[in-house]
Amino acid sequence: MTENPTSRQLPVTRYDHGRAELAELLGDLPRYRVDQVWQGLYKDLVNPDEISTLPKNLREELRAALPAALRQDVRSVGDQGETIKWLWRLTDDALIETVLMHYQKRSTVCISSQVGCAMGCGFCATGQMGFDRHLTAGEMVEQVIRAQQEAGDRRVSNVVFMGMGEPLANFDRTWTAVERLHGDLGLSARHITVSTVGMVPGILRMAEEALPVNLAVSLHAANDDLRDELVPINQRWPLAELADACRVHFDRTGRRLSLEWALIADVNDQPVDAQQLASFARSLGAHINLIPLNPTPGWPSQGSSPEQVRKFAEHLTNLGANATIRRTRGTEIDAACGQLRSTRLERPRVAVDLPSRSDRQDSPPE
Repeated sequence: MTENPTSRQLPVTRYDHGRAELAELLGDLPRYRVDQVWQGLYKDLVNPDEISTLPKNLREELRAALPAALRQDVRSVGDQGETIKWLWRLTDDALIETVLMHYQKRSTVCISSQVGCAMGCGFCATGQMGFDRHLTAGEMVEQVIRAQQEAGDRRVSNVVFMGMGEPLANFDRTWTAVERLHGDLGLSARHITVSTVGMVPGILRMAEEALPVNLAVSLHAANDDLRDELVPINQRWPLAELADACRVHFDRTGRRLSLEWALIADVNDQPVDAQQLASFARSLGAHINLIPLNPTPGWPSQGSSPEQVRKFAEHLTNLGANATIRRTRGTEIDAACGQLRSTRLERPRVAVDLPSRSDRQDSPPE
């Protein structure tokens, strides 16, 4: 009998403990000891047995009580040292990936929220691998901690939940991680972005939360026929419902929506696609991020050519939409968007049929 991944007992590791949990763990010890442990973990970013303000016997006890969630399996460097990807092995030997990207004025870490993904987007390498289990809040937070340790003086300023998994399918743990990144690590809510393929209930829950973090939607098609094929969750929550939820989020938070669009040659990179996308984006006041599709073994098409990407962006601009071509990072180390995958697993990929333009409605919405 196959185990239900969502019912599995998840590990409790170091960064599953915020200040309140540390106080409970330390029991009757003085409050200043709690502060010292919290300072060591969240400000000094050291292991419990390296917190020099603690007595040796307490450090040894905490080493066992506060285990690390992540063990480095692979570390790859690309873009002349500006992109670093880790393959982490978790305490149950599951594998996840994290990517740190340095830019001129900021450093962004892209973290995973699940082991694998159940959303089934055929062009995404992670989606082709299927779903294993949710990550804990501590496993998510520790990815940021490890990235900050790597970054050093080039402080991690932005966190994006755009790695393996659908964050809103793991909402409670994802939001605990968001709150810990904000409250314990001191990241501004406007520097945290949660990405979704379009889980409407999760978007509406985000809108009700106190922290107004950024919302990004992996759109990839702006008509329901094509999006049903590219992003199967659209069959449950079609574009009209998705748009309504995004409006609620904007009204409650004031955060401008981002729309992610992976450009696939001859699938969603034609003038009619630009017309549909521009109409959808304008109606929401959204910004569009264009991303040339990164090659994956399980998808039969290729990303749009640089010239076609440029033309598509120009078409959007002419239609009054706000669009940016995102610089592709880490392609040579399988770190770019859509390439996050557990390379050590020899798991069969889902066979995917390429959508046919002749099978879809090509007229732009009214």
